[in-house]
Amino acid sequence: MSAPSSHAHAAAHDDSHDVSKYQIYVQIAMLLAVITGVEIIGVYLPFAKWLIITMLVVLSTVKFMFVIFYFMHLRWDKPFCTILFFIGLVLAGGTMWALLTLFAVEASLPLPTS
Repeated sequence: MSAPSSHAHAAAHDDSHDVSKYQIYVQIAMLLAVITGVEIIGVYLPFAKWLIITMLVVLSTVKFMFVIFYFMHLRWDKPFCTILFFIGLVLAGGTMWALLTLFAVEASLPLPTS
């Protein structure tokens, strides 16, 4: 007799867990919208260019972390999957940097002829 009541309790617990996850998703979406608004407004503020770029990079990194850990579910995934994700991210970033360096404007200019 105790098994059905514990099963009902587990089902009720799962529902509340889903609701709390839903609330977390909505709160994070609102936070991401606010951060995006700050980024848009920040571009038009009369500050030094390096300060604006630093602010944009930091805010974009925060948004990226929220998206990968919550909306891509890395927070609840195994640590191995998170490590694999970041290894791929580093490889992709390194490849992008290498290609941008390789095909920079200076590299594509024709050589001077004598």
